[in-house]
Amino acid sequence: MADVRNCNIPEDLYYLVERHVWVRPESDIVVVGLTDVAQNLAKTVISVTLRGAGKPIRKGRSIATVESGKWVGPVPSPVEGEIVEVNQALASDPSMINRDPYGEGWVARIQPADWASDSAELATGADGVRRYEEFLEAEGIACSDE
Repeated sequence: MADVRNCNIPEDLYYLVERHVWVRPESDIVVVGLTDVAQNLAKTVISVTLRGAGKPIRKGRSIATVESGKWVGPVPSPVEGEIVEVNQALASDPSMINRDPYGEGWVARIQPADWASDSAELATGADGVRRYEEFLEAEGIACSDE
């Protein structure tokens, strides 16, 4: 896991850098969540409203709305496809996003319509880490070390 300005950025994930969303391919679906950067900027997540499973989703459209004491905003889908599962545990324990953004704090599982095309537009590996580093530097963002 890379440490970029005190933020954890795993090299094995795909990123929609400007929107602080990560994607992990698992077989024929992808798991989507918010990055360590997002949860640090939001601070304590107090509410997550999820879209329903079985719904088609267009790339860039919201798969969930996350609310913290500082922020309310959408979790945009980095792929087009169908939501096959949402993390219902977030409804009763939204701070899982803060505690484990890349694990238990995942937001949705999506069956992508065209992963090859959508993934080509995402950053991953060393390039993903570099692009995140450039973005954080340009924006003056760093994660807390709490």
